[in-house]
Amino acid sequence: MQYKNNTKQRNTVIQGLRSFQDTLPKNVKKIISKKGHIYSETLNNWKYIVGEKLFKICFPKSFKNSNRLGVSTLLVMVKRGHEVDVEYSKKDIVDKMNIFFGYTVVEKLKFISFNDNQNISSTKENNEKNETIKKYQNKIKNIKNEKIKKSLIELTKVFKQK
Repeated sequence: MQYKNNTKQRNTVIQGLRSFQDTLPKNVKKIISKKGHIYSETLNNWKYIVGEKLFKICFPKSFKNSNRLGVSTLLVMVKRGHEVDVEYSKKDIVDKMNIFFGYTVVEKLKFISFNDNQNISSTKENNEKNETIKKYQNKIKNIKNEKIKKSLIELTKVFKQK
């Protein structure tokens, strides 16, 4: 490997294969080391930090690092109706996060509640699919040519299997 002086970013740069960390500019490295590392590690280990029960009803949304005016805050999204459960375990979550990282990372937790509409949307989609299937079945029944009718019915059976 050859060493080359590069005056734009660093004093020396290694030519050849480099790790991804070495290719990033200094400013990006600072941002990642301050905020990105904490948030990504929190996301990866959220199940360990909060436990199985709370893992199903909440997840971290964002992390705000401390500055002169404020403290470091973790925003957590909580399913509507489970806010009290998460509120009671607030201190445990903060303690576990600080123990996990080895220093005081989070001083405050903020909760934002959201509606879990996944079940409702899936039933609407199923109803729409059933309506379209009925619509096409009615059109297939109205076809007078028997060969075309049978082939379309077999085609719909293949699509239903997939």
